[in-house]
Amino acid sequence: GAVAGGAAVGGTVVNAGREQVHVVESGPADGPPLLLSSGLGGAWFDWAPTVALLEKEHRVAVFDRPGLGLSPAGVAPPSLRRDTAVLEALAARARRPVTVLAHSMAAFHAEALARLRPRLVRGVVLVDPSYERDPRVRVRVAAALTPLATATGALLGATRLAKVAGPLGRRLVLKRTSRRDDAVPADVVRSVYGRGTVIGTVIAEELAYREMAADLAALRERRRFPDVPLVVVTALGDVDDPAGKREWAEGHERLAAMSPRGVRVELPDALHMVPLDRPDAVADAVAAAGRAGEAA
Repeated sequence: GAVAGGAAVGGTVVNAGREQVHVVESGPADGPPLLLSSGLGGAWFDWAPTVALLEKEHRVAVFDRPGLGLSPAGVAPPSLRRDTAVLEALAARARRPVTVLAHSMAAFHAEALARLRPRLVRGVVLVDPSYERDPRVRVRVAAALTPLATATGALLGATRLAKVAGPLGRRLVLKRTSRRDDAVPADVVRSVYGRGTVIGTVIAEELAYREMAADLAALRERRRFPDVPLVVVTALGDVDDPAGKREWAEGHERLAAMSPRGVRVELPDALHMVPLDRPDAVADAVAAAGRAGEAA
């Protein structure tokens, strides 16, 4: 159904494994399918400028992870296994192999899907992906602390503090990671980030982040990355020191090297919110993945 501000006309909540997620689809039904996943705590509208460029030729599906955007609260807490299973269910819905576009932390789930279910994946575009050089965790606390995160969100929601704290938090994050404002009206941002569920889920994703990185490192030992086109887009505009820039770029080089058809694209001036700020670069990466697929 439509959402305030018309930003999600045609959005529906679908079953994805054991979870329910809000999905917005656009573009020709017979176009090459793309599946888009946002960064930590993100929402479907992070991709709006990118979708506008891609939906002319592609069947674009952008979704909110459980508890984020307009998705109902998660049944299970965030984890590599849960979020990869959600991605798998959504990829299977397309009934043909999909190209997965993943921003930031969602790169963990996209890479895991490619390793575990290569038949579902036609190509992968990682947009300024998270990369951890040493992803070990000594103590696993995310599952135990998630109820606390959820309760915090619920409490904020009940006291109406969420309506202030959520959108404020979103603005502060965007100030650091983007050169533009949200691509949807302020009331849509408020309706999403003012939800206690969303605030609780953002905290839960933060808690799960390192564990997801560690689980992915273990998966890399067991399952090889398939021979599919892989484009890694590196944004360096918000990495201050030269050593940091080099380290980020080198991490992304390692990701690109996972596939024999991996390439890396560097955006020296772009900030982290590439899907919002540089939709042209994302569309170019999708085209490059498509060409690499045809050349095979």
